[in-house]
Amino acid sequence: MRLLIVEDEPGIARFLKEGLEEECYAVDVAADGRSGLDLAMTNEYDLILLDWMIPGLSGIEVCRQLRKAGSTVPLIFLTARDTLEDVVFGLGTGANDYIRKPFEFEEVLARIRVQLRGSSQDGESISAGPVTINPSTHQAFCNGVEMTLTPKEFGLLEYLVRNKDRPCSRSRIIEHVWDLQFYSDTSVIDVYINFLRRKLEATGGGNLIQTMRGIGYIVRESGKGAG
Repeated sequence: MRLLIVEDEPGIARFLKEGLEEECYAVDVAADGRSGLDLAMTNEYDLILLDWMIPGLSGIEVCRQLRKAGSTVPLIFLTARDTLEDVVFGLGTGANDYIRKPFEFEEVLARIRVQLRGSSQDGESISAGPVTINPSTHQAFCNGVEMTLTPKEFGLLEYLVRNKDRPCSRSRIIEHVWDLQFYSDTSVIDVYINFLRRKLEATGGGNLIQTMRGIGYIVRESGKGAG
């Protein structure tokens, strides 16, 4: 899952980025409203953490422009403004949630998971064929057997399952599961796909991830088709 943090305080931005990357999210950071809006308008994010009081464009204006452009990406305000009027005003501009500063990382992580869960039609768990994934507990099961996955394997499988029956190009996968700053060679995806296929095969789900030549990969709900 790919997140955008728009925060002008370097310490807070670094703290959030490092913590979220440890939780297997790919994270981009912008230090002002204008660059944050540009990133949000040109890239596909699963969620945005947005400071209210930032240079350039305010967080409120960034939120307004995104919603005006038709973006439905979940957006959480991070701000020291904590009156009831501020909360109501912020949510009224189109934000999905509101976190007051100072905050604990565990609260931010929990709020992010709620929003990502809410954007999934499948609720707490997501599934495709014999595979069921619980994003909150980082558990994956195939035919009822829990799979032992590395953080990147789990992130890759979660992304493919969330997008079941839709082709996932290598460029989209690298954007959402890996950090583009460090991984520009998409061949790393093929290596991890092979790892996943072996673990799926060991639990009876070896045909779940199928190759779409010249495009990327797809997980089909039925698990049937060319591999």
